[in-house]
Amino acid sequence: MKRTLGVCYYPEHWPEDMWPHDAAEMVDAGISWVRIGEFAWSRLEPTPGTYQFDWLDRAIDVLSRAGLKIILGTPTCTPPRWMLTQFPDMLAVNAQGQPRKFGSRRHYCFSHAGYRAASAEIAAVLGDRYGHDPRINGWQIDNEYGCHDTAISYSDAARDAFRVWLAGQYGDIDALNTAWGNVFWSMEYACFDDIDLPNLTVTEPNPSHDMAFRRFTSDQVVAYHTAQVAALRARTGMPLIHNYMGRVLDFDHFEVGASIDIASWDSYPIGFLSDRLEGSAAHKTRYLQQGDPDMQAFHHDLYRAVGRDNRWWVMEQQPGPVNWAPHNPAPLPGMVRLWSWEAFAHGAEVVSYFRWRQAPFAQEQMHAGLKRPDNADAVGLLEAAQVGREIAEMPDIALQKAAVALVFDYPSAWAWDVLPQGAGFSYFRLMLDAYRALRRAGFSIDIVPSTATDLSDYALVLAPGLATTPQTLCAAMANTVALVGPRSNAVTHDLTIPTPMGPDLRGLDVVVARVESLPPDVRRPVRGGGAVQHWMEDLQGTAPTVFETETGQPVVKGADDLHYLGAWPDATLWDRIIAGLAQRAGLTPQSLPQGVRLRDTATHRFAFNYGPEPVCFDGKSLAPAGVAWWAI
Repeated sequence: MKRTLGVCYYPEHWPEDMWPHDAAEMVDAGISWVRIGEFAWSRLEPTPGTYQFDWLDRAIDVLSRAGLKIILGTPTCTPPRWMLTQFPDMLAVNAQGQPRKFGSRRHYCFSHAGYRAASAEIAAVLGDRYGHDPRINGWQIDNEYGCHDTAISYSDAARDAFRVWLAGQYGDIDALNTAWGNVFWSMEYACFDDIDLPNLTVTEPNPSHDMAFRRFTSDQVVAYHTAQVAALRARTGMPLIHNYMGRVLDFDHFEVGASIDIASWDSYPIGFLSDRLEGSAAHKTRYLQQGDPDMQAFHHDLYRAVGRDNRWWVMEQQPGPVNWAPHNPAPLPGMVRLWSWEAFAHGAEVVSYFRWRQAPFAQEQMHAGLKRPDNADAVGLLEAAQVGREIAEMPDIALQKAAVALVFDYPSAWAWDVLPQGAGFSYFRLMLDAYRALRRAGFSIDIVPSTATDLSDYALVLAPGLATTPQTLCAAMANTVALVGPRSNAVTHDLTIPTPMGPDLRGLDVVVARVESLPPDVRRPVRGGGAVQHWMEDLQGTAPTVFETETGQPVVKGADDLHYLGAWPDATLWDRIIAGLAQRAGLTPQSLPQGVRLRDTATHRFAFNYGPEPVCFDGKSLAPAGVAWWAI
């Protein structure tokens, strides 16, 4: 696999006489790709139907003449002000009934038919002009679906579309009333037009209603996305890409990814640690300038699964302090290089830095780039250039399947968001804890969707928190060592309790008779070490107990190669569980220094030191933010 670097560039922000020098400097730094255009709608179409492409034509010419390959973005995440005059009701509405007003970005509702058509139209106009231009080597559709909590909208357009969607899903209103259990609290409806959106209710809405709305929301994102895909597919043969955002789970990325060629995501490790990750104060202090050791790798593996034929990029890589987190420290020296190499080790074709030059104005003026606002080199540019030199000298990396798979399912995230049964219960948090445990043991991991039907290449499969477990997945797990749970197969498609009760796994006699959620400071010690936190299930049945609390309550039950986890383990217990499963699967866990992570390819082993102190591993010395690789 060939590795290359890219950068995000905004020619509309800079005097035109700067463009040639910028392009030359990009090439000198080892950059091959440049993304442009994704926020430029007001400059491309300043008034309805009046297009100004002359500046973009010149920018494309300057960049391509320098030898850069161009990704052209559709500008639909930033509808211009005149669009709101055309469609006053196009704004998304939050759960409190407030419109998401103009003056920022992503101020549209995915369900608005007029704006969806306008988005497809601008994609078609751009495709007509540039679709067969050999200088355009790929297309990014929109930008960061769902960022700023913009996937879910409670607008009138969403309400009307939701009613139509429900009629298509359930057929008749009696079927919906039965599926949702609307006899409870006299919530029965006489027709689909009686159904409102699940917000602003006195207490929580019916979870079945809310879950249906989450599924609808995801389908609306997919439909909006598909309209632009169709417009571009008819006009270009170049790859189509979308850039997802970290820990944005409000729509099914696998379904969005099914219609395009390359998945990408925007990696902001330090921003994410501060802004969207749980963790102790000690953990956040230790990794303040590095980011969580597993957050980036988790998303790398996720988007490798989302991408067609495992094709994926980092479209935006943090090169310095960001502006949007509660606190925005600078990366530890060497971290920009580490993040870049970690992405390549996980299979990225391109690592693209955000952005070329820090903007001196507007909302992101405090967001670092590879260049300072005064055009001096920023620290990140030196590290990016170092990566550019290193990838030019290193043989291409060949990927291989990992021995371990982790099943990821977006509807499960929606289910436990709607029905958490305890403050802080988060599907993503549970998944990341499982992933961390596998990484602490030195394993490389493949993430697979819950629709997977063949897992025979994997020695070990984990499926935590899978709300509704497909029978096809259960059959696939029969050919491997598998750990399911907690909270797996616990609800129906409509978020009701099934009969028989979960986990209802063939070949494993275990039933979850009762569940408890635990406050953050409560631990239930487990015999042999470790403890249960957050969540505990009362497991009944004849399956042998593998782990139990010090009071004798089963934590893991297993028979042959199938195991059910009825609790949320702490790190120590996770490590013990993984070690036992690995031994059964014929795998050898490793003991890694704190903060060190490994990634194996078909040809090389990579080691990354996220820790703030130097360490030694396998005869290699790793400085803080150090990277090492060697042939295997």
